[in-house]
Parts: sequence; structure tokens; C-alpha cells
Amino acid sequence: MIAAIIDGKAFAGALRERIGAAVPAFVASTGRKPGLAVVLVGEDPASQVYVRSKGKSTVEAGMASIEHRLDDSASQAELLALVDQLNRDPGVDGILVQLPLPKHIDEASVIAAIDPDKDVDGFHVVNAGRLAVGAEGFVPCTPLGCLMLLKDRLGDLAGLDAVVIGRSNIVGKPMAQLLIQQSCTVTVAHSRTKNLPDVVRRADIVVAAVGRPEMIRGDWIKPGAVVIDVGINRVPGAEPGKTRLVGDVAYAEAAEVAGAITPVPGGVGPMTIAVLLRNTLVAAHRREGLADPVGL
Repeated sequence: MIAAIIDGKAFAGALRERIGAAVPAFVASTGRKPGLAVVLVGEDPASQVYVRSKGKSTVEAGMASIEHRLDDSASQAELLALVDQLNRDPGVDGILVQLPLPKHIDEASVIAAIDPDKDVDGFHVVNAGRLAVGAEGFVPCTPLGCLMLLKDRLGDLAGLDAVVIGRSNIVGKPMAQLLIQQSCTVTVAHSRTKNLPDVVRRADIVVAAVGRPEMIRGDWIKPGAVVIDVGINRVPGAEPGKTRLVGDVAYAEAAEVAGAITPVPGGVGPMTIAVLLRNTLVAAHRREGLADPVGL
């Protein structure tokens, strides 16, 4: 059996089309575009690529892209003052401070300063608490994207056994909460879990977000299981000096056993920006007292 490929790139493209189609009604109702403010501190090359990509995608969806770039020498007080300004700006519906930040800035303090109702990254402790109790809030983009892919593939997830490998605040913990809300039986495992292969082998759903290249082997996978690989790891390529991207799952091995699997790249990755746009549009609707857009 060869696993079906879960095409995150195609799903994300369709989601972005639905978002773009929903924006004109918001503009007609409010007289303005939904606004996403992205703050970049410093010159990290990967962060610059991410910010450019987010800005381009925001504009393509018909939204307002607002970028603020600060030198890496900017103080924490300067950054917090900018966040406060964006919190009070009526044209800004979503605020994203690109991580990582320079070492002299405390990330937790900056995230805590963002208005939870503009926290489209879903990292604020208020939104984490809302997720934990099932209240309305914003969920981190990557796990919400993973859930969308799972529901598209499997439909009703109730009663399925799910293992989430990884316990980060950005992916692992919110992913587990989302699966619990879908009535899955959820185990949160990690690199120190005893007998990890045996834990994974019982799962109908495996979400790998541990950050270790190809750690999860094919013989860990239950036949027919759905595997969502969140990992993005750069490893040496076949040619000297070249690199390639791999996930946290040994793809070729797992694809021979799983029922369906996300590739790396082209699986979970494209979902993150698409869900960020979705969260921004939802935030804009809620701030204007409008019902959430349908179908997102």
C-alpha cells in the first residue's frame, strides 16, 4: 500500500481563494479593507523571506498589508510602544510580530502586549486559555491548518486515537487541544516518551512536530494511519554543499504503511500563511460586530 499524498499546497490555495472571495463583502459593509500588521525586528534572512511572503499573500487576498521594520538594535520599549500603537489603530485587525526576536528582547512580554483580539498568531496566553476551555478565540495557524487537512481527509474525527509528537506552545499543545475538541483520544508524546515507537503505533492520526529530521520511522506507523508532518528540517543533500528539506517523519518508509501523509515541502507549510489570512479576516469581522465569514 502506498499512502495518498495530502496536498497542503492545493488546499491552501483553495482556502486563500475563498478568503479573497469573502473580502469584498467586508469592504462593502465597513468601507475599509481588513488590515494585517507585521513587525520585523532585525535582519534575519529567513524572517525577511517570511515577512515578504506574508505581505504578498495579504495584498493578493485584497487586504491591507502594514509592515513595520525595526533595526536589531531597537529596544524592547520601542517594540512595545509600536505594539501599543497597533493595538489602538482601528485599521489594524491582526498583529504579527515575526519571531525570533533579538536576544535582548523578551518574546513573552511582547506577545503578552498584543491585544488578544488582534492576536492572529494565537500565541497570547488569553487565546491559549480560550482554546483550552473551548471558548472563541484565535488558534495558532499551523495546528489549525493541520486540523483542516485532517478533517478534509477523514471527515468526522470522533473516537480516533491521535498521537501528537511535540509539546511546543506553537504546535504541539494547541494541536492536542484541537483534537480533543474533535472528540479524539489524544496522547501528547515527545522525545523523552518511553517506548515512543509503541505509543505511535496505536495511533489512527499521527502529528509529528518534534523538530528532529526523520525521527519517526515507517515501522512506527499503524497501517492505514494518517500522518501529518509539521517538521521542516534542512539536511545535507546528495551533492556536496547542497541541502534538502525533510520532515520529522521518514517519508519514504512511512508512505509504504500510512493511509495518507503530508509531504515536506508542500504539505503543512503552505497552510500556515493561508490560516493567518483566515484569522485576520475573522478578526476583522469580530471587531466590526459582524458574523464570522462562512466556509472558513
